[in-house]
Amino acid sequence: MPLILPSNSISAVGYEVDNSLRFNSGSSDSLSKAFSSNGTRTKWTWSIWFKRSKLSGSNVLGACYFNDSNEDRLEIDSNGQMIWYSYQSNSYVGRLKTNRKFRDISAWYHLVLRWDTGDSTADNRMKIWINGVEETSFAIRNNPSSDAESLFNYGNGSQQWVIGHTANVNHWGGYMAEIVFCDNQKLDPTSFGEFDEDTGIWKPIDVSGLTFGTNGFYLDFENSGSLGADVSGNGNNFTVNNLTSIDQTTDTPTNNYCTLNPLSKGTITLAEGNLQWQGSGDNGGKGTFLITKGKWYWEMKRADSEDNVGLGVAISNWTNSVNSASGEAWYGYQGQAYKVSGTGGEVSYGTSFSNNDIVSVLFDADNGNLAFYVNGSSQGTAFTGLTDSEGYVPIYFTYRTSVTNYMNFGSPIHSISSGNSDANGHGNFEYAVPSGYYSLNTKNLSEFG
Repeated sequence: MPLILPSNSISAVGYEVDNSLRFNSGSSDSLSKAFSSNGTRTKWTWSIWFKRSKLSGSNVLGACYFNDSNEDRLEIDSNGQMIWYSYQSNSYVGRLKTNRKFRDISAWYHLVLRWDTGDSTADNRMKIWINGVEETSFAIRNNPSSDAESLFNYGNGSQQWVIGHTANVNHWGGYMAEIVFCDNQKLDPTSFGEFDEDTGIWKPIDVSGLTFGTNGFYLDFENSGSLGADVSGNGNNFTVNNLTSIDQTTDTPTNNYCTLNPLSKGTITLAEGNLQWQGSGDNGGKGTFLITKGKWYWEMKRADSEDNVGLGVAISNWTNSVNSASGEAWYGYQGQAYKVSGTGGEVSYGTSFSNNDIVSVLFDADNGNLAFYVNGSSQGTAFTGLTDSEGYVPIYFTYRTSVTNYMNFGSPIHSISSGNSDANGHGNFEYAVPSGYYSLNTKNLSEFG
């Protein structure tokens, strides 16, 4: 089960990525652009940082779709393998499919694609790098012929390049940041990132000085009012489809936030970058961060009037089933607390909570204390002395099939009326973060976790 651990949460310093864009596959979110004329279709380089949330089906990062006989596509398929191809006149002009599977939903990946059919070596004409390392093991490899043209970088004023789906299907579920396309440029991944000299982590660098070429663009998602703005200087702005300012996030390659884990849940449906959950039956799920020390704060907003929900913490091997006698400690909607860990049992605690209420979690892992607030009002300490050698993860659960809730670890999917951050300036919460507590992201985890 992918988890962000204290041992791998070192936050590399240097260039900071401020924002990403969160794509919800169920909302058909995308960006689109019809270029007025061709760029150099025999040579270009494309760089994307991405974080997955949806693992089922085909997830398309980008495509140029004419019809079923003519399409360029970049996707991660239902097995987690990456596929990049140019398909023209019912034939593959070039195609790569990795053996490697990309199924870590807690990590940011950096992808570089390079198309250079002017290269005399066939294996150099299509190249893929992940986190600065070239992919060389492929389940399928069809090299393009010399000087073959891609449909990416095609322009006729009407044919659209789309980021986030193809032909309005196979929508991307997850996050993207720092999307850079360099027309007529043969670039290595070191034009977009570098290995940190202390940690060895692949990290972003400033790309504003690159040569982008005629159809090149740079989408940094820093303007919430114009999410498709091209900041390369070319003015190749993209049309925004079904995305709003709430989809601009601070979950980025330089500060990765906790989300809910689709690989560790019961019959729960996740959406909105794995921050919205809808329950089904007597079960729940976990977050992607493992907490071993420090003091941490997060919020949950009730999104409907259905009852039977709860949240709290549990040991890392919790089985996603409520009252499972496996080290869980939680606060339920009726105003009750429950602990299964040697001395278990449900006790009266706090007030009940319902539609539109916001429940705050305060977990002091140094002392094993767990407390909750409801709409900013403290309910007192629910548990003391929680301890486990492997640490704890955030949990949530429901007994109903139609319960929808929003989890906010600091990068919310719902509107925040007040806007509160922790003492390090991280996170966006409805209520003030108590002194000494911090939001669950890699910068804070590297300092306090």
